[in-house]
Amino acid sequence: MTNDTPDVLKKIIEYKRTEIDAARLAVPAEELRARILDLEDSPRGFERHLREAAVSGWTAVIAEVKKGSPSKGIIRDDFDPLEIAGIYQENGATCLSVLTDERFFMGHLRFLHLIRESVSLPLLRKDFIIDPYQIHEARAAGADAILLIASCLELTQLKDFHALARELHLDVLLEVHDETEMEMANETGCSLVGVNNRNLRTFVTDLGTTGRLAGMMPAGGLLVAESGITCRRDIEALTAAGAGAFLIGESLMREKDIGKKLRELINA
Repeated sequence: MTNDTPDVLKKIIEYKRTEIDAARLAVPAEELRARILDLEDSPRGFERHLREAAVSGWTAVIAEVKKGSPSKGIIRDDFDPLEIAGIYQENGATCLSVLTDERFFMGHLRFLHLIRESVSLPLLRKDFIIDPYQIHEARAAGADAILLIASCLELTQLKDFHALARELHLDVLLEVHDETEMEMANETGCSLVGVNNRNLRTFVTDLGTTGRLAGMMPAGGLLVAESGITCRRDIEALTAAGAGAFLIGESLMREKDIGKKLRELINA
């Protein structure tokens, strides 16, 4: 955690440390590693699915299973993660993002495991990963990829966590918001970078953030636009700015007909 980490993130990270300590007591790291060795299936290729969709001309959407957030409270009252995951798959999502933070985002690690059993799409564990234990935890629970947030971690941690994820055959979506964080992402060698258009210090969303940082992407990298995407027009503008995939949560979760909204965004 850096000195300029936003207060909301500091609060989340401080609680996350106690949560991880409790998880270690319940399931020691050695047991997690044994579970991983016993897994019968391999990760499904999160980044590969995004790249294949983008190359084919399909709008690559990472649709998010998300009940709420600290800034917005409960976003969807009738929240059924399995039903939502199924709707996403049936209506053209390329991959899914599953919130597993329980305290602040009303998610749960078990959602990941349950969704893994019910859909064939690759899954991102979206959480605040600050410890190697969580990366093993993600693999054991059925994740195909993890989110690393640059504003939560030092460069050495980003490099180490990225390397560990790759050892476990997990893809990494590395989230940035400004030029300094994009430089950090480039130093890790991560090929899948998410630009969060929402400023976590002010919660102001500016879709122009994606375009501003797109020029810093290394050759061959895939840029994922995150936050503030509400309509097809947004996707077209972000595509023109350099985005190759789109992580969308709140604008889907607020719709009564999630499938219809997803089809509109994809333009399917």
